[in-house]
Formats: sequence, structure tokens, C-alpha cells
Amino acid sequence: MNKSVITNIIALIIAISGYLLSHDIVFSIGLFAVSGAITNAIAIHMLFEKVPGLYGSGVIPARFEDFKIGIRDLMMNQFFTDQNIDKFLSESSGNASHLNLAPVINKVNLEPAFDSLLTTIEESSFGGMLAMFGGNEALLPLKEPFIEKMKISLVAITESDDFNELVRTELEQPEVMGNVKEKVESIINKRLDELTPELVKAIIQEMIRKHLGWLVVWGGVFGGLIGLVAALLQ
Repeated sequence: MNKSVITNIIALIIAISGYLLSHDIVFSIGLFAVSGAITNAIAIHMLFEKVPGLYGSGVIPARFEDFKIGIRDLMMNQFFTDQNIDKFLSESSGNASHLNLAPVINKVNLEPAFDSLLTTIEESSFGGMLAMFGGNEALLPLKEPFIEKMKISLVAITESDDFNELVRTELEQPEVMGNVKEKVESIINKRLDELTPELVKAIIQEMIRKHLGWLVVWGGVFGGLIGLVAALLQ
């Protein structure tokens, strides 16, 4: 049983008790408390559900597109600003953040690089000398050691301060920064397009219904106080 139901039950009990006991003050307090609590409960319900004949009800589903635009603008204008992207690219000390590219490099196929090396040697002045020792076949045993050494060297390069500073400098170029923001906005828009009015309504209900329940409680309390004043002024 939530706060709204408890408030309405208490207010109704007070009103019924005042009526049965013919106690005008208690009846007025209960009646006004019920009125305030129920009115606020209906208002909360109208946020999420369309009520026929009541203009403005179902405002959250009705403003679904505005809600999505608001989320997109919030993400782009508050989180993915040029300053925040720059902070993401840098450490707190101001130095460029080190990108961990080792997992990517280890998955890259470097066999074409070795093949290019063989072609270069073959087309160079060493080609004739290499042919005397069996041609390219003589270098094939070097393939795996070459690829392993290349990966180690590439990882070392990407972990250097100079490399990461260069990456940061390039990413901070206006045209590059613009492309990054466009891609981020495209990703956000795709995710927002997956939202439905029903899903948005469920998300908002889950987040704020328990807090809006206090509106019903205070509606009953202030309604009861108004009823007390009204009864005393009679």
C-alpha cells in the first residue's frame, strides 16, 4: 500500500467518522483532506494517462518527441561539449591520455606488411642476390618473427607520450572535433529512436511516482487544515 492510498483512506475515515458522529469540524477536516488528496492523485495520474474530456492530461506521452529532443540536447550541450571531449582526451595533469591500442594491434593481420617487405627487397638491388639463395622462399622463415616484432614495436609506439600527444593534437582540430560530435549525436539519435512512448512513460513513472506520492500526502494535510479553518469560521 503506497502513500497515496494510505492518505486517502485516513482522510476518508476522518470524514466518515465526522459524519457519523455529527461532528462538523471533524467532518469538514476529513472532507477537505479527501478532496485535496484525491485532486492531487488525479493530477499525478493525468501526467501519464490521457483522460477523455480533460485538456492537458497525458502530457508525458503527448510530449514524447519533445522529451527525446530534450535528452539529445542535454547530452550534446552538457556532456559532449568541446571542453569535455578535451578533458576526456587529457589527464588531470594536462598531458595526453594514453590510448590502450595493444588489443587492437594484436588482432591486426600484419602478413600484408611482410609481403610488402618481400616485394620491396625483390624489386631492390638485393633482388638478384636474393635469387641466388632461393628467392623469397628463403625469407619465409622470418615471417612469424617479423610479425611478432612489428606488433611489439607498434604497441611501444602507441604507448609513447609523443604518439598520444600527436593523437590528442589531431583530435582537437576543429574539423575532427566536429566529426566526433556528429558521430556521437548520430549514436544518441539511434538509441533514442529505439524508445517508445510506453517505455518512456514506464521509465519516468518508476523514477518519480514514489516522490510525487508526497503531493497526495501534503494535499490531504493542507486540505484538512483548510477544512479546519472553514469549519471554525462558520
